[in-house]
Amino acid sequence: MRTWTKEEITELYHKPLMELLYEAASVHRKNFDPLEVQVSTLVSIKTGNCAEDCGYCPQAARYNTGIDTNELMSLEEVIQKGKDAKAAGSSRVCMGASWRNVKEDDDFDQVLEMVRSLNEMDLEVCCTLGMLTENQAKRLANAGLYAYNHNLDTSEEYYKEVISTRGYEDRLNTIDNASKAGITVCSGGILGMGEKDEDRIGMLYTLSLMNPRPASVPINALVAVEGTPMEDQQEVSIWEMVRMIATTRIVMDTSYVRLSAGRTQMTDEGQALCFMAGANSIFAGEKLLTTPNPEFVGDMALFNNLGIKPMPAYKHGPKPQINEAYKERSEEANEKIKWSRPGHKIERNEAKKAEAKASRKGEFEPRKVSSVEKI
Repeated sequence: MRTWTKEEITELYHKPLMELLYEAASVHRKNFDPLEVQVSTLVSIKTGNCAEDCGYCPQAARYNTGIDTNELMSLEEVIQKGKDAKAAGSSRVCMGASWRNVKEDDDFDQVLEMVRSLNEMDLEVCCTLGMLTENQAKRLANAGLYAYNHNLDTSEEYYKEVISTRGYEDRLNTIDNASKAGITVCSGGILGMGEKDEDRIGMLYTLSLMNPRPASVPINALVAVEGTPMEDQQEVSIWEMVRMIATTRIVMDTSYVRLSAGRTQMTDEGQALCFMAGANSIFAGEKLLTTPNPEFVGDMALFNNLGIKPMPAYKHGPKPQINEAYKERSEEANEKIKWSRPGHKIERNEAKKAEAKASRKGEFEPRKVSSVEKI
């Protein structure tokens, strides 16, 4: 495994795009079948009312985004979602809950049963549940979890301009806890939040230093949702996405590179370029937690045009074995786990929080939509 310096990644990122594409495609072919793409389904098992202040996220309770919230799904609902995903061609189901961190309670016990049930359907099971202790990671591993998603989002330097309610170190510790439990890690970031090229490079550099490296690296384009602090951010261009995916493919040569949020903004030709650049995983289905996503039918039509086929489950790793020890709560259940709260204020986040508060009190006049295209 090559060790990259930040200067080397910077030089790579700024290569002429055609040269970068060729190199990325070559690296891709050395490590993967270029005609296979992993298809994952993302299921929001608990939506909204999140205590965090992530500037990009419509699930933050402090912002007024109009999303439909729901409490934790039932086990039966999740099993049906798994059956639907598998029938449509997904080999992985990722369950997302809008929690700040996992707690040793009945809800977590229910999630563990969901993990076990999906594992028994021969699906790769992934979760994204917020911050996670080492013992909680062990329980998830024992229940049959294959992967844990916890994105870095951006560089450590720019992170403080996006989120003020949790520290960057907490993200790194959660990833480390999942790795220690033998769970593969899924971690990447979001383009289009106002970051600079050096922040994208810095995030990649941090990911490249992890041991083991993340098995999956999602590259998201910001979906600017009205009511969030980032609602007016400019849409990321396809050229930026292709450049970032190509650079990620070369640096993270044996990791899946997942083309994630923002695909609805791309043409089929743009997505084809991303696959050429080394993307070999997608989220399929009509929603990514709370934002739109291309439907299965459209994805399969694109796959047919490109000669791509869905990747089978567990092609690059064994199916986790279930250990009944997952049912045993740890001593942490009686302790208050301390996660950091940096405490600084982000001006745009505070402004949107105040706007939402005024709106709920009936003091804020909603802005007028000037054209149908903006609805």
